[in-house]
Amino acid sequence: MLKSKSILFILLPLWLLFMSGASYGRYAAIMIDADTGNVLHEVEATQPWYPASLTKVMTLYMTFEALNTGQIQLYDNMTASAHASRQPTSKLGLRAGETLTVEDAILALITRSANDAAVVLAEHLGGTEENFARKMTAKARLLGMHSSRFMNATGLPNEQQVTTSRDMAILAWKTQRHFPEYYPYFSSHSFFYKGRELRGINKFTARYPGAEGMKTGFTCGSGFNLIGAAHQNGKHLIGVVLGGMTSAERYQLMMNMMDNGFSNRYTADAGRNIDAIPAGYGGEPPYQLDCGKGARNSPVSSLAQNEDLKPRYLKTRSAGKSTKRYSKVQKAQLAGKRKYGSKKWVAARSKNASTRIKAAGSKKARSGAAKTKLAKSGKTRLASAGKSSKTVKAKKIAGKSGSKKLASTGTGKSKHYHRPG
Repeated sequence: MLKSKSILFILLPLWLLFMSGASYGRYAAIMIDADTGNVLHEVEATQPWYPASLTKVMTLYMTFEALNTGQIQLYDNMTASAHASRQPTSKLGLRAGETLTVEDAILALITRSANDAAVVLAEHLGGTEENFARKMTAKARLLGMHSSRFMNATGLPNEQQVTTSRDMAILAWKTQRHFPEYYPYFSSHSFFYKGRELRGINKFTARYPGAEGMKTGFTCGSGFNLIGAAHQNGKHLIGVVLGGMTSAERYQLMMNMMDNGFSNRYTADAGRNIDAIPAGYGGEPPYQLDCGKGARNSPVSSLAQNEDLKPRYLKTRSAGKSTKRYSKVQKAQLAGKRKYGSKKWVAARSKNASTRIKAAGSKKARSGAAKTKLAKSGKTRLASAGKSSKTVKAKKIAGKSGSKKLASTGTGKSKHYHRPG
């Protein structure tokens, strides 16, 4: 008994250590003081990682720079190419030849992570998305993002497109400092497009006290990524989380970091500025989640980029009033029905469908039987009518014959016919 207790006391600390480590999967993170650039907290800050849609922050940096230099204006119209229209979700659903303003594209990237809008901006500024991506990488080097390389403007999966949490924090920090007039766009919760209000997908921006926004990202290779910025009591923080195992986990990691930062649980090292952290030594980014059919480069792994897109009503602008259009999910919820799409709901729907099919089948069968009966009845009547007509015809012939015979007997002209005695 004593021996078993001793073993238990030895194993318990090991189990607790394992459980504490298993509470979050592997991830990379960093938090900096946005006023000074000093690092407050980091976890594998120079580990290479797939950026996913955090790439769009660099696309936006390039856009803000073009606005500052006068290369483009906020209300310039840009035309969507066939390449832009073919981008996978999440997107606005632009068709080739359709136009979009620069400002709408900015808001679409920030609130909806729209891939088609990102490509429209890239092609408008760089001629082609590939050329724009080369410019993004060159700009990253100038900003001190020495471990980042960009291959597209969206963050869709590409083996060679990599970054680190340190580099993403530098990008967020310098976007904030270089473009104070455009930085407030990141706090947008929604925007109007084609007369409809499209709601934002960033829950950190929507829920955290003092949040200034920034950007979410997801592919199967990267896991759930997030850049967040917030201020409380005159203090400004920027955080980066790469590789959350779930959407909820990345938000929780970010909010925990923010809470610790604002409550001064992290001690800043005055000599440890983010620009002074050496770049990583390269290496292979982890493939974070077991999805996308296991293909690192598969477009399938990008289809969940709209992981926070939930059915939301869209307000339609009209003169003097605003009407709400509800999704099927909301209509079901408003009607007090069981949750749309649940197993019970699907089972009930299937049962109802089966009942309707059976009812339709029996109705069809009854209809067929009735038609058969009617056809038989018609044939009988026709046959009966045929017999009757034949009988009538026979009687007419017999009547004519009898009249002739009777007429012949009456005149005495017939030598062979006589009436029986």
